[in-house]
Amino acid sequence: MSILVTGARGMLGFDLCNLLRTQGHQVVEWDLPERDVSDVTPTITEVKRLKPKTIFHLAAYTDVDGAEQHRADAYRINTMGTWTMAIAARDSGAELVFISTDYVFDGAKRAPYLENDKPNPLNYYGTTKLLGEQAVEKDVRRHYICRTSWLYGRHGRSFVDTIIGLAREKDCLEVVGDQQGSPTYTRDLASALTLLIGSKRYGTYHVSNSETCTWYQFAQEIVRQAGLGVQVRSTTSNQSVRPARRPGFSVLDNGLFQTQFGHTLRPWNEALRDYLKERGLLKAAG
Repeated sequence: MSILVTGARGMLGFDLCNLLRTQGHQVVEWDLPERDVSDVTPTITEVKRLKPKTIFHLAAYTDVDGAEQHRADAYRINTMGTWTMAIAARDSGAELVFISTDYVFDGAKRAPYLENDKPNPLNYYGTTKLLGEQAVEKDVRRHYICRTSWLYGRHGRSFVDTIIGLAREKDCLEVVGDQQGSPTYTRDLASALTLLIGSKRYGTYHVSNSETCTWYQFAQEIVRQAGLGVQVRSTTSNQSVRPARRPGFSVLDNGLFQTQFGHTLRPWNEALRDYLKERGLLKAAG
């Protein structure tokens, strides 16, 4: 099967492309600087020429804080780029998989979010991704919108690597303890995404590693598993001021995906262990 992946050299894209090829798919990779998906006419023309069966649209402006200061760039890539890929998928007859975010929610619910809960993003990044969702829903009948959360992986900048780097330089780390979510390993997410291909079970799904933690608890577990002798202290969002607001609770309910595809992503701390082992960083027993 011919599959087009945008953002192919990103953290999720790298793992997804590798997995798709091992499954025997013909994969076409798009990424910057060769291909800018917000360049409307050339993008649509090339997709129609390629005629892929499935498009995974992963290309995105993912700097949450940067989006507050560079709104035009975030809107161009996350909203207009997604609209362009939606039109391209529609006109070429491809099914479209769009990766969205837990940050479309404001965290006020204080319970795991269902797919039909009303979005209300607190930051501009979340707003641009929500507008992308709306473009996909409007223009592509055969679509999958997959919201995920707190991604980390080997082929990109992630919270895990940041914490390990800081732990090697400092005696004490302060990490916010009042934001709760589900860290998600890109390899696990990539595996789940391949189940969508050709299933015709179109719609919106929440897909993340199971169980939850705060950023503080996540950092504690990273340090513990990596065997780094550094203290981790909890702080609050008010004490750690950043340009973009984050929801205090952005846990996604994965029940619909589990029901439709019979697949549950493993607990986040088990996935973290495999990631650190792959990187040669696992030191803690168990």
